[in-house]
Amino acid sequence: MVLLSFDIEEFDMAFEYGRTISFEDQISISTKGTNLILDLLAKYQFKATFFCTATFAQHAPEILRRINDEGHELASHGYYHSNFIPEHLLTSRQELERLSGREIKGYRMARMMPVDEKEIKKAGYVYNSSINPTWLPGRYNNLKVSRTYFDQEGVIQIPASVSPMRFPLFWLSFHNLPLWLYKYLVKRTYKKDGYLNVYFHPWEFTDLHDQERFGFPGYVSRNSGVQMVTRMDNFMQWIKLNNYPTGTISAFVSSL
Repeated sequence: MVLLSFDIEEFDMAFEYGRTISFEDQISISTKGTNLILDLLAKYQFKATFFCTATFAQHAPEILRRINDEGHELASHGYYHSNFIPEHLLTSRQELERLSGREIKGYRMARMMPVDEKEIKKAGYVYNSSINPTWLPGRYNNLKVSRTYFDQEGVIQIPASVSPMRFPLFWLSFHNLPLWLYKYLVKRTYKKDGYLNVYFHPWEFTDLHDQERFGFPGYVSRNSGVQMVTRMDNFMQWIKLNNYPTGTISAFVSSL
């Protein structure tokens, strides 16, 4: 099964590069991008998982309605994207359940940072998808972690997919590799593991080349905006043509 997931949040990444974006723009950019994602998913009749911050959910009720109405899964991405305390594990789940009327089973830590699995369990989650089992300078050093799903502290871990040689298949790879090479790595990984778990963000569907506004290096802004829509459309069509089933992460966990 191909598990497509999207981290929907207040768009604060520019803060990491010394830029400031108003809160209204953070919500607007992520809302527009999420609608584009939902349109593509509807086009190919795919189901996906949306890891959402409680803050974004509070300011984008129309997005929650679409996620619910179109049969996707809502999971927690914390209460805020740039602020975390352990209590947010529970309060974000409770707030998302209040706003959506749906049970929240999954969690993904902002920026895929480490999180205490005992606290995840205490907060009532079934699964956690916060691990990128690769080595990325200054960000991840998880080469000793299982590449595929496993149980830890009573919580099912669903790491982001990496190739058999642990090359990451996350959003930055999608932007920077030739699409044929990305598909080749996906095909190898799917054959090896029997499933795929890849994640993206709605703000990738905005043109991010404006240095004055965003300050992003080329490897972040490359193939963003309209190019990202085109690439994602192409990728989803390829998934369909290869007859790879798609589904939500909670459905996958239930099948284990």
